[in-house]
Amino acid sequence: MAGAANVASPDGRVTVDVNLTADGSPVYSVDFAGQRVIDDSRLGFSLVGEDALASDFELIGESRATFDETWHPVWGEEASIRSHYNEMLINMRHRASGRLVDLRFRVFDDGVGFRYEFPAQQGKLKSFIISDELTEFAIPGDAVAYWIPGDYDSQEFNYTRSRLSEIRSKMDEAHVGGPVYPSPSSPTGVQTALMLKYDNGLYVNLHEAALYDYPAMCLDLDDTNFIFKAALTPYANGDKAIIQTGRTTPWRTVIVSDDARDILASRITLNLNEPCRIADTSWIHPVKYIGVWWEMITGKSSWSYTDEVDNIAIGTTDYTTLKPNGRHGANTENVLRYIDFAAENGFDGVLVEGWNEGWEDSDATRKSRMFSFTKPYPDFDLERIKKYAADKNVKLVMHHETASAVTDYERELDNAFRFMVDNSYESVKGGYIGEIIPRGEHHYGQQMVNHYQHVVEKAADYKIMYNAHEAVRPTGICRTWPNLVSNESARGSEYHAFSGINPGHTAILPFTRLIGGPMDYTPGLFENDLSKYNPSRNAWVNSTLTHQLSLYVTMPSPLQMAADLPETYEKFQDAFQFIKDVALDWDESVYLEAEPMEYVTVARKAKGSDNWFVGSTAGVDPRKSKIDFSFLPKDCKYRATIYRDGKKAHYRTAPQDYIIETKTVDSKSSLTLPVASCGGYAISLTPINNL
Repeated sequence: MAGAANVASPDGRVTVDVNLTADGSPVYSVDFAGQRVIDDSRLGFSLVGEDALASDFELIGESRATFDETWHPVWGEEASIRSHYNEMLINMRHRASGRLVDLRFRVFDDGVGFRYEFPAQQGKLKSFIISDELTEFAIPGDAVAYWIPGDYDSQEFNYTRSRLSEIRSKMDEAHVGGPVYPSPSSPTGVQTALMLKYDNGLYVNLHEAALYDYPAMCLDLDDTNFIFKAALTPYANGDKAIIQTGRTTPWRTVIVSDDARDILASRITLNLNEPCRIADTSWIHPVKYIGVWWEMITGKSSWSYTDEVDNIAIGTTDYTTLKPNGRHGANTENVLRYIDFAAENGFDGVLVEGWNEGWEDSDATRKSRMFSFTKPYPDFDLERIKKYAADKNVKLVMHHETASAVTDYERELDNAFRFMVDNSYESVKGGYIGEIIPRGEHHYGQQMVNHYQHVVEKAADYKIMYNAHEAVRPTGICRTWPNLVSNESARGSEYHAFSGINPGHTAILPFTRLIGGPMDYTPGLFENDLSKYNPSRNAWVNSTLTHQLSLYVTMPSPLQMAADLPETYEKFQDAFQFIKDVALDWDESVYLEAEPMEYVTVARKAKGSDNWFVGSTAGVDPRKSKIDFSFLPKDCKYRATIYRDGKKAHYRTAPQDYIIETKTVDSKSSLTLPVASCGGYAISLTPINNL
């Protein structure tokens, strides 16, 4: 090795070594507390029509810095976040071409972020096309991985737990019940955030941060040598990324600890993003909402107003001349009913899907947009609903399904957002179902990453909060653009009504999908047998009722839905009380128990309040959860209202068996609570002197 450089975390436990091999190839490695985390791994790029930037480098400079600050997110799991790291910047020159490439490493006490930087270099390099990113993550052994298939268009898969050596043999099974347009990166490709557990007890998470103007990264595995390599989402023509000098790549992240709770507590992804760019954030606030959504998902009602689909031309068809199907969910009287329920139970908003023209067309071969973003169906009385909601102090949540016709949507953005402002909509749920139109690009390619960011920034111009579905997975951009209040980008609750959600799903998502930002998972499903909503639908919600309550704490989001139907909640008013009470924004979070795919237990203090909430989510194995309340302030007693699984509770045989009890606790108290298979519990803690 030649030209070695190294940097350690502030506490000295995480170290990074960077070297050039004999042929000038850059490699790096990562250690944690003297144990190898990442073996020597290649860095570099292959270019289209140019010499590769992969070897023949020389080191021409090196600089270091230490950074320590505390910043305050607009919303999130803490009121303040510390960003403390040591940084090493390595300047390299490609001998043959004279081109410059920099490597920047930031080493935190809980892991590492690194990225490539392409300084401006007159006459040497201005713009180039990447055909392959060569970044590797060499794993020292056949680790256990918690993974979903590498895919350029969807993350909506169940997770598989296996050894790295087993991924190839389990790949076909992992695709079963997944999205209908899979585009695998390779027979051994997986997606980030990837969770790993080593045989020596280390927990390691691989992901990326600050994904701008660059394709999202999957990881293709050499399952003989256990080396992951970056697999960038390609353009339709196979190119990976178009780059100009003066730019950087996203950060590649490695989070590591010998305690699984530290992975959940890590804020590396947020800390590697830039500070907030919105000067006035006063309009960004938490939203707890219900919605005309689940009844369409379950088949109880329909998104479309009519079943007459022939010759419908969006923007020109007079829908009043068409025959209603009698099953349309977003009709005026039904929406007013949801508004009443929201107002009576203290909810902020009501999401209405299927309100707008165009839901009849389901042709997957369509070449242009099928939805209007400003024209309601005839049975959706916009003015009446708007006034009724205002009188009830309830905000409507807009829905924009684009059907992935992104060029048309961009042309309509200003009109769509102006319509929202004019009609008092503060937040919008966006959707990108289907293949990208018109060029056949992928959902996670550079072009689409730029589109999603354009929508977020345009929404900020109109002071609109944005929640993206089927978009690229989040990478901490919500720090910089906090109007990005949530994303889907994973297999959400709707799959209970489709091909199913495996036990343990919500106990792995905090270790994977939520590493990059909050998820609009749509929890709160109290009815398990979905044939009660639609007799033709043979579907089941794989969790207990109190498991659903726990998700409001273990999977936090500032935009949080109570997803079931109002009439179902009316049958379980005692349990529904927790959803009404639970906070959405937090001063402090304490991770009490954690093991990937097995269990997650978290305590959180509500922002600006002395109230605490605890949630515990379990996988398929029943367990005893023992927690202590040392996180509570000393010399203060709390009334704990505990929502837990009953003695017979089981996600298949007795999911609605639950117990609600109250106890008095303080910082010296401890509890042992039984947790059923796919069960959980939720606790509301209120200071007694505040009762």
